[in-house]
Amino acid sequence: MCRNIRPLFNFEPPASEAEVEAAALQFVRKISGFNQPSAANREAFEAAVMAITANAQTLLDALQTTSPAKDRETEKHKAQARNAQRFGT
Repeated sequence: MCRNIRPLFNFEPPASEAEVEAAALQFVRKISGFNQPSAANREAFEAAVMAITANAQTLLDALQTTSPAKDRETEKHKAQARNAQRFGT
């Protein structure tokens, strides 16, 4: 799993279109092995990013939960604490 892909479901405020697209881009980069595709592959690469973005947004819109939405700032502080403990910084 690519470390840059973060959970996007059940946050307040909800994930933006840019966040969903960034996750799709990271996914396509991971499975294709390209950070930047060549000119010959650019169209396929961009089409994949658009398709995955649309499918991911459809998934996020369809998911349901009974748990309360997570706060982005609280989750950020938890991650920073985990990293400080893990890496000693």
